[in-house]
Amino acid sequence: MQISKNSVVTINYTLKNDQGEILDESQDNSFLYLHGAGGIIPGLEGQLEGKSAGDEFSAHIEPEDGYGVRDDSMIQVVPRKMFESDHPVEEGIQFHAESPEGDMLTVTVTKIEGDEVTVDGNHPLAGIALNFDIKIADIREASKEEIEHGHVHGPDGHHHH
Repeated sequence: MQISKNSVVTINYTLKNDQGEILDESQDNSFLYLHGAGGIIPGLEGQLEGKSAGDEFSAHIEPEDGYGVRDDSMIQVVPRKMFESDHPVEEGIQFHAESPEGDMLTVTVTKIEGDEVTVDGNHPLAGIALNFDIKIADIREASKEEIEHGHVHGPDGHHHH
């Protein structure tokens, strides 16, 4: 079976930057996604199309096809009082915030100076070329429910919270 729209694909991967540092890796057969549903970065989904179980390959993905290029307008300085007092505000901590358009996004605290906190709404991997080493462990047809929901369900079915 080859990977195509509505395939549920299990992959093992190691992700490195151009300097060879490991940024992320899957645990054994733990990463599943629904092909064609936009659940993974477009550059990787394109490279997986048509591959078969057992295939191993490397993929180099430029930022435009990964997590996007860095956008300096996504960086802003906000007053410390905007953060809930029961959460410690430290460099490197991530918070969920709402964009002016009403979209949910994750911002990372990059600098704290007195009462001013600099947050960056760029994805931490924005602007970085990605190098994947991939092994395709399994491919199966998605269930009708998975296709309707647009994501993979576990072996015990799926419960929305």
